[in-house]
Amino acid sequence: MTPSTRRRLQRGLTCLLCVLPLACSSGRQPAVVDTRIFDFVVRGATLVDGTSAPARVTDVGIRAGEIAAIGDLAGQPARRIVAAQGLVLAPGFIDTHSHAAEGLVREELRGADALLTQGVTTVVVNPDGGGPVDLYAQRQVLEADGVGVHVAQLIGHGSVRRQVMDFDDAPPWDDQLGRMVELVRRAMENGAFGMSSGTFYAPGSYAEADELVRLATEVARFGGLYTSHIRDESNYTVGVEAAVQEVVDLAREADVTSVVTHIKALGPPVWGRSRELVELIEKARGEGLRVYADQYPYEASATQLGAALLPRWAQVGGRVALLERLAREQDRRRILVEMEANLERRGGAGRIQFRSVPHAPQLEGRRLDAVAAEQGLEPLELSISLIQGGSVGIVSFNMDPNDVDRFMSQPWTMTCSDGGLVVSGEGVPHPRNVGSFARKIETYVVGREVVSLERAVHSMTGLPAEVFGLQRRGVVAVGRVADLVLFDPSRVRATATYTEPHRLSEGFDFVWVAGRLAVAEGRPNGVRAGEVLHRERERAVTSRSSS
Repeated sequence: MTPSTRRRLQRGLTCLLCVLPLACSSGRQPAVVDTRIFDFVVRGATLVDGTSAPARVTDVGIRAGEIAAIGDLAGQPARRIVAAQGLVLAPGFIDTHSHAAEGLVREELRGADALLTQGVTTVVVNPDGGGPVDLYAQRQVLEADGVGVHVAQLIGHGSVRRQVMDFDDAPPWDDQLGRMVELVRRAMENGAFGMSSGTFYAPGSYAEADELVRLATEVARFGGLYTSHIRDESNYTVGVEAAVQEVVDLAREADVTSVVTHIKALGPPVWGRSRELVELIEKARGEGLRVYADQYPYEASATQLGAALLPRWAQVGGRVALLERLAREQDRRRILVEMEANLERRGGAGRIQFRSVPHAPQLEGRRLDAVAAEQGLEPLELSISLIQGGSVGIVSFNMDPNDVDRFMSQPWTMTCSDGGLVVSGEGVPHPRNVGSFARKIETYVVGREVVSLERAVHSMTGLPAEVFGLQRRGVVAVGRVADLVLFDPSRVRATATYTEPHRLSEGFDFVWVAGRLAVAEGRPNGVRAGEVLHRERERAVTSRSSS
């Protein structure tokens, strides 16, 4: 928290303590309200409204799922008054890159406690080019028994390409491209907010730029956006600068809002390149292109062991073809050579920790170098053996803190988790699943003052709402959906660690989802007030403004 923000909070608290229960006499304007009773009045909160405007002390009234009034509500009837003196009230946080959809369909995870306890009320799902192609079916499953947070869907390019072309490393024929366009169009008609791609991963990595431009152009016709796990975050293939430039070029050619998702400079060979990437994006934005980024506030990433180490040519044709190549001595030797270079890009075997190994769970939470030494194997031979056995999830410690800070400081960088929902005890996942938004406040606002509280909240709320077209949320204003969080920044804690990653975040005292209280006094209550959002309905927002 910056000194100026801290002073504002202290001044607001002092003023309120002098005159409680009445509003302070320093100019709080009365709200224009009617006589109907409020469901909640949040009294005397320090409002950080999601616009980057300076914090101010005020009351907020909630009625029928919406923000009904902002101003002095002393004496107004309410079913419940929440005393918020000294606490920050902000819009519910929007996670712009979430893998939570798979967990939200599980009964034990539908309540989304791990999200709500870090202030998240909306997740954008199906990132990295993944997720189902049939978004209507996904919607039906999510809505069947309710969910604890709102869900905004993307259509994944990799999933579309795989349905039409499987794992073919080739440009599509005209009829194949036509089928892909039709699948994307159908998803947009079903309410998708845009298209995600994972051009780092197979089969998305087999797509050339013109294929992506054609599909993104279709997305743009509906007012959607394009978000990409870029082709290279290090120096695997084209290099990180060229990969970001590909997103910029697509934004220009398709005339579409574009996001470099979970932006980073991955691995020692590209540490420090954040400066060049920021300059590249700034130049594009100076030309009027709508280019943004999002980021999770950690120095480690998470992916699959195969995605991190295997060359993409080895994955052409899918898993069966990969296993056949690994069984052929000549191909195996070639794969090992390229894997060695990829491991060096990640900083070596000591920087890779196993997070999920279903066929060898005893390895979860341990480092690749230690396990290899224990088994008397070279790290790459162990890696191949594990990949042959099945899925292997890893945490990869590969970022420089100075790059993290520089990306975070940009006004066009949003906040994401890149996390999913897992049952406690299932594997040793990345702590970002349960701690990203709390960590940003705890470490980068209060602890190190990399960004101000107002800027941090904007990156979690108003900015993603603007970029993704979530016009009914993201800002505290009259007529907006009452997705709200109430917290004391000095008490926010991301308690999850890399070795104990299931600990829920702390410090978010109250969380409302569509006006219903989902967290009360820091405890989730099981309310499933979320909905699967539809792009067009989100844009049908009234023109009412706050009082």
